[in-house]
Amino acid sequence: MLDKINSLMADIQALAASTPEEVEAIRIKYLSKKGAISALMNDFRSVAADQKREMGQRLNELKTAANEKLAALREAIAQGAEAAAADIDLTRTATPMPLGTRHPLSLVKNEIFQIFGAMGFTIAEGPEIEDDWHVFSSLNFPPDHPARDMQDTFFISRSPQDILLRTHTSSVQTRTMESQKPPVRIICPGRVYRNEAISARAHCFFHQVEGLYIDRNVSFADLKQCLLYFAREMFGPETKIRLRPSYFPFTEPSAEMDISCHICGGKGCAFCKGTGWVEILGCGMVDPNVLEACGIDSKEFTGYAFGMGIERITNLKYRVKDLRLFSENDVRFLHEFDAAK
Repeated sequence: MLDKINSLMADIQALAASTPEEVEAIRIKYLSKKGAISALMNDFRSVAADQKREMGQRLNELKTAANEKLAALREAIAQGAEAAAADIDLTRTATPMPLGTRHPLSLVKNEIFQIFGAMGFTIAEGPEIEDDWHVFSSLNFPPDHPARDMQDTFFISRSPQDILLRTHTSSVQTRTMESQKPPVRIICPGRVYRNEAISARAHCFFHQVEGLYIDRNVSFADLKQCLLYFAREMFGPETKIRLRPSYFPFTEPSAEMDISCHICGGKGCAFCKGTGWVEILGCGMVDPNVLEACGIDSKEFTGYAFGMGIERITNLKYRVKDLRLFSENDVRFLHEFDAAK
């Protein structure tokens, strides 16, 4: 019997477990009613009287050693669980997710912010759901003026006043002029909406950045110099610009601005349709009627405004042929801009 006790003692001292289930299996094997130590207790009845004292002590030592071993294993497992729990980041997703990249529109928008920020422009924002006054009337669009037909509008309600999705971010300019006295030097980024058929070259929503500068003695020459600086910072120091007469209800005089095609260097290619020039934005001097409508004295202050589509600028930089790719969230398309971030 002493040999059995010594053998079990050696087995117990060598036990190891990594889970509570394994510890429970050890307890059942050695300390349950049908376990190995209980079996020895039953055999103890047949031990000779002169050996009972020694065997009893050894059995008690064996049982104590088994209980201490189980307690030690449970403590080690509990400490391991606490350490593992401390390393768990509860903010992580259950399944690892691959990281994306910055959207090309965000890359270009941030670059535009940096360029105009260096010239002292600050960012102004406004609501996408607007009223007629801020989108049209304050910008010199009379109620029956045909210029309202230049933009197909999404109307939300028509009474008691027209509520609509803004067709340009010029509404942010009028809100700023109403609440801020000159000088005003802002750029207005945001999403705009127009009721157009979706195709590779058009979409029902897109993104604009418009600019506004109002102060005393602001001239068209100031506008030209500002836009020339922007074009060279965005497309390269060799970029040239030209201004062509145009029409916008809220500026007078008005112009469209072209840049020399940076793909062919102005020599003429398929991208610029052989002309060597690519249109990128509209601009002009703020119409005095707009200033007066917003509470600014047009005899004391003058200003210029300009507006561009971010998708248009992005196409010129990265040659994206299909506008729909910007809003489809195809990660294969987004990963093409890994190097640009």
